[in-house]
Amino acid sequence: MTKSSPVARIPPRRKREPLTRSQMMARIRSKNTKPEVLTRSAVQALGLRFRNHVDDLPGKPDLANKTRKWAIFVHGCFWHSHAGCRLASSPKSNTGYWTDKLTRNKARDADKIAALKAKGFRVLVVWECDVRDGGGRAAAGVDLRLRPGDHGARPRQATSRCAAGA
Repeated sequence: MTKSSPVARIPPRRKREPLTRSQMMARIRSKNTKPEVLTRSAVQALGLRFRNHVDDLPGKPDLANKTRKWAIFVHGCFWHSHAGCRLASSPKSNTGYWTDKLTRNKARDADKIAALKAKGFRVLVVWECDVRDGGGRAAAGVDLRLRPGDHGARPRQATSRCAAGA
């Protein structure tokens, strides 16, 4: 038996009517988005240990290490109103609803970050545009913010090339 997806498969665009707004919104994920997966890969490559979507921390950070007290949020530029970003456009329809919603999102983000900082956590926000543009900026930011000293990095094993002196 194959595992079925909670969202029904749809035929290619040329063979169907356009999606309704509800169908489009149903396909937007909150977990395991591409920017989040790329950020996780970059953090793992740095040798840092973490947990995903930690339920018992304020804001349920995308990545967190409770022992070393750091948390990372991976924010979509549109959903979290990234200032000055080309991906953070203002919706043209139903502007009253969207303006209020995006303002509430920003206020909630600020509250959750403040709550984490009050618990002694270092908080890093990685933006979708940073990850999209090659991920180099995001990885460099993670490295600088989470590794000023020993913050949970595992010792690196020498690869056979390095051990051979190549």
